Amino acid sequence: MIKRSPGLIAIVVYKGITAIFLVAIFFSLLLALKKQPQLLQLEDALTLAGKLGFIAWVLEKILNFNPRTLQLSGIAAGVYAAVTTVEALGLWYRKKWANWLVLGLVSISILPEIFELSKGFSILKFLIFLGNVGIFIYLLREIRNKK
Repeated sequence: MIKRSPGLIAIVVYKGITAIFLVAIFFSLLLALKKQPQLLQLEDALTLAGKLGFIAWVLEKILNFNPRTLQLSGIAAGVYAAVTTVEALGLWYRKKWANWLVLGLVSISILPEIFELSKGFSILKFLIFLGNVGIFIYLLREIRNKK
């Protein structure tokens, strides 16, 4: 049995959870696009019933998107879910290319995350940023140690 470091296991779990969320977003957005007329009726029914809770808020946000935007966002989430799954599996099976793939994709995301943090701070944004910086440093060390 291959011994995996706790850092590697943490990255694979993080990537796996991210992939699951992205798949859920993928299906939700495409379903919202397909069922938009029914969602409009549901939003009206919730509004008339005085149920302005979380579900009504989510429906309002989704229904304000252009259908083309929903479609493109759903496809992007699906592609990103596939890439994230490949990253997690590659790391789990200790493929060299996976270290480079994750390192490259994480490094690409760090600058936009800094920009997002500068626009408005939130704990979630900050934790994601810290997680990605940690992944970057960990994998960079792993690559350097293997040479």
